[in-house]
Amino acid sequence: MEPIISFRGEHFFLSNFYPFPFAWDGVTYPTLEHIYQAGKTADRSLRLAISLAGTPGQAKRLGRGVTLRPDWDRIKLAVMHELLLLKFSDPTLRNLLLDTGDRPLIEGNNRGDKFWGVCDGIGLNWLGTLLMLVRSQANVKSVKEPG
Repeated sequence: MEPIISFRGEHFFLSNFYPFPFAWDGVTYPTLEHIYQAGKTADRSLRLAISLAGTPGQAKRLGRGVTLRPDWDRIKLAVMHELLLLKFSDPTLRNLLLDTGDRPLIEGNNRGDKFWGVCDGIGLNWLGTLLMLVRSQANVKSVKEPG
């Protein structure tokens, strides 16, 4: 089965940069990237600044400069999983995700990100792995739901 190796173009909906407003702690964030980056810190003023970043790339840059929560390395995968579950609870996005079938999802990049994705054929691909987990969970949910 042919993998999806880019979260751009027709598969942009898989990207954390895809516009999808999230509300958390009384603040609305324009993308999953914004809220993930804000979740790195316990400082409410920094979270608010990240929510106001003009682009997901700017939010990511701001997130790189925050003082990390002491438990961040331990919880970051669980946080991403929960955010992806929230994002793909939207029926339109869930259907797009389900339409990828059983294709492997690989967050291919040329930015050197070998934790969340794969660069130059090397990487842990945690974003792709979590997306496939959410897809399998959505498959189970859609089988149980009538209609």
